[in-house]
Amino acid sequence: MMLWLLVLTLPCLGGSVPVTSDPGPGTELVGIVGGHAAANGVWPWQVGLWFWNQTKSRWILRCGGSLIQPQWVLTAAHCIPGRNPETRHFKVQLGRLRPSYSDSVQVARIIRHPKYRLEKKAEGGADVALLKLEAPVGPSNLVRWIRLPPASLSFPPGTRCWVTGWGDIAFEEPLPPPYNLQEVEVPIVADEICRQQYGKVIREDMLCAGSRGRDSCQGDSGGPLVCKWRGTWVQVGVVSWGHKCGLPNFPGVYARVTSFLPWIRGHIRSSP
Repeated sequence: MMLWLLVLTLPCLGGSVPVTSDPGPGTELVGIVGGHAAANGVWPWQVGLWFWNQTKSRWILRCGGSLIQPQWVLTAAHCIPGRNPETRHFKVQLGRLRPSYSDSVQVARIIRHPKYRLEKKAEGGADVALLKLEAPVGPSNLVRWIRLPPASLSFPPGTRCWVTGWGDIAFEEPLPPPYNLQEVEVPIVADEICRQQYGKVIREDMLCAGSRGRDSCQGDSGGPLVCKWRGTWVQVGVVSWGHKCGLPNFPGVYARVTSFLPWIRGHIRSSP
């Protein structure tokens, strides 16, 4: 089975993307998969994770992520390559709809979840990582942190949530210029349905969401899956993996944020 791990390489260019309405059968999809260009300031916690590619000697936009505190970003563990990643090879862009590392913030600490296994990649579970920024960022119209859910919160299957990113708009089809952040509404899929589709690889710390033609894809990894709860957006998932993109019986698989709350809070609290 061909599984994607969602990492991305984009140069940074400008321009504008036409917004599409909900895709009908046979319509061209512009977006994450089946999504459209996001407006400025709608998803102020979305960040882009830039990585210094030594072989190509350039910065590449590798993944998404979310600002969860003024100095902390939540992303996927598989977005951080190598046994001993160096912080100087990572930067975070904030408050921008288009890829740009020019005014990005340097990463000061990288904490992959201790149960994440490099050799098993995302399918092994615990696909979460925390990045501490060099300095805290102040809130603005375009930059704000996303609220984490209470530990007991779960959303019923069919709940409409949103996922955002700069990833492929179809399997192995990159987002075209000008690389505007994309958004798509995806339904939460019941755990038992997801297990029937993927088999035993779906673990307790995973969550599934998506439907035919509506999904996250390569390059969206680490980005947030957010749902409305009591009038507030909360982050319930981190884009992790899947079988191709937008297929009818294979929803996107996300790291389940409630599974990692003690780990996240423990690191943020204990940090000097």
